[in-house]
Amino acid sequence: MTGRLLVVGGGIAGFGLARALSLRGVSCTLVERHPAPSGAGLSLNLPGNAIGALAALGLGEEVVDRGMRIRRREYRNQAGRLLFAVDEEAFWGQVGPSVCLRRGDLLDILRASTPELTPRWATPLVLAEPVDDGVRVQLESGPTETYDFVVGADGVHSAVRGAVIPADNPRRSLMTEASWRFTAPNPGVDGWTVWSGAHGTLLLIPVDNEHVYGYASTTRGGGAGDDPQWLARTFAGFAEPVPTTVAAVLGDPDRLYHSPVEEVRCARWSRGRLVLIGDAAHATGPVWAQGAAMALEDAIVLADLLAARPDWSIVGAEFERRRRPRITHVQAATDKMSRLAGLPARLRDLVAPMAGPRAYRAAYGPLRTPVTHGVPDQPDANPPRS
Repeated sequence: MTGRLLVVGGGIAGFGLARALSLRGVSCTLVERHPAPSGAGLSLNLPGNAIGALAALGLGEEVVDRGMRIRRREYRNQAGRLLFAVDEEAFWGQVGPSVCLRRGDLLDILRASTPELTPRWATPLVLAEPVDDGVRVQLESGPTETYDFVVGADGVHSAVRGAVIPADNPRRSLMTEASWRFTAPNPGVDGWTVWSGAHGTLLLIPVDNEHVYGYASTTRGGGAGDDPQWLARTFAGFAEPVPTTVAAVLGDPDRLYHSPVEEVRCARWSRGRLVLIGDAAHATGPVWAQGAAMALEDAIVLADLLAARPDWSIVGAEFERRRRPRITHVQAATDKMSRLAGLPARLRDLVAPMAGPRAYRAAYGPLRTPVTHGVPDQPDANPPRS
């Protein structure tokens, strides 16, 4: 395929797509509004299907080696009582291990996997408009150009999305409107562990031998206040190691990052030869940690289609048809778990030992089926115009 293809966004979705396209012999131009690659940043929890997608990109082993394998998942109440646990390795099996690593490390791996690509940093998109022969694009610098296909991989606040579905804005998640994230010294946690109380939930995951990634939010809707003392008030009285961890990050507030938790629920992801992937299309609250996984799966499916379909005008609709059921499943599972977490604490503690494992299996079970198969050719399709 010799068509001109533009990827807007230099995050996991954008560089994941660049890697998937490169493996299939399809070249692209990638632009990013930020002036340079991000630093190490905070961390990501990558369930088995995310590692499975990375393995399909030829990067699974490198990511596992760079991060920390998560073998067990525990759900506890405010007093520290274990409500239920999951053997992560047994559940995911041959799909791939669960891993926690720094977001910057994953991006470094993705960028290094496409050395032939020279990203154009500090290049915001001003306009994207479908036309008969492709997509007319105006970047902040340079002339108006027409590309044969444009992919919006530019996150929750996508500049591309308005060209696909006007006036479609992110919404706050059901479980919490905002969260605190941080990295802290590991207080002795050896697996994915969450504590939930009447008003707050705190998650700790080992990211290396000495540190944990932390995520703190409300449990029953509303927002985690933007004053760090919200953490002290909300988690006062929790069992150890929650108080120790909260004290550690409050003593070093530069570790703390406060942000809204936003979701994108779009009625459509494509318009002509313009397609949205990743968070730009379907950002979902991090209940099941599927943001990176769904972005990487999107990249694989879209790259398969672009490499196999001579007529790129049909790719957007086909991509949406293939991906919509899986994304809808993740969104529904997220909403269901958010409602379970929002029950009064005593009732939640009572039902969690049975409902929790059931919800885990229902959410993740279908995701063990890979989306990495090839796409059959359609010989009767027409090639795109160059």
